[in-house]
Amino acid sequence: MPDVRATTQNHKNVICDFDEFNYKILFDRRWNIYDNKPIRDISQLCYLLRKLVNTDPSRIDALNTIYNKHPRLIIFYNFNYELDILREWCKSKKLLFAEWNGHNHDTLPDAKSWVYLCQYTAAQEAWNCITTDCIIFYSQTYSYKALHQSTGRIDRMNTPYNFLYYYHLVSLSSIDIAIQKTLTRKENFNESKWVVN
Repeated sequence: MPDVRATTQNHKNVICDFDEFNYKILFDRRWNIYDNKPIRDISQLCYLLRKLVNTDPSRIDALNTIYNKHPRLIIFYNFNYELDILREWCKSKKLLFAEWNGHNHDTLPDAKSWVYLCQYTAAQEAWNCITTDCIIFYSQTYSYKALHQSTGRIDRMNTPYNFLYYYHLVSLSSIDIAIQKTLTRKENFNESKWVVN
């Protein structure tokens, strides 16, 4: 049966800042600025680069701007430290929020405004939402499939919205640029291959 949809997906990259000084220490010197010791391998290097980039306060500024336009938000994230930041943001603004991750499978909020915090691995498939037109990707996933599946949570045949909005919070850091290029090619990001190049 053909899938005929009247929706138009609008994807927008929201450029966020990052700490270039500490990024260089991590990347060039291979020094763990959080534990004050050498970085042990490529996997830890990428994790720490992403942590530095994804915890930049400019991402909260971006959330505030988007929330003012879209008071019902689904936010996809990767790491627990991001979840902590997102919870604090919701609490500081007194927002109604719920979660879908490895620990919580809360139902979607039912109110005039809300935030639904979704971890990619846990929440990328097997549910849908037709009560919002907006998803924020707080950080990028390494998997094209996860990204594609996540966009589909609001792109349903029975949605009342014609235009759907997807905001990708990204920086101009080398790791964010590399992940984004890989996903644009509909491929998965490979840490080892990127660091070697």
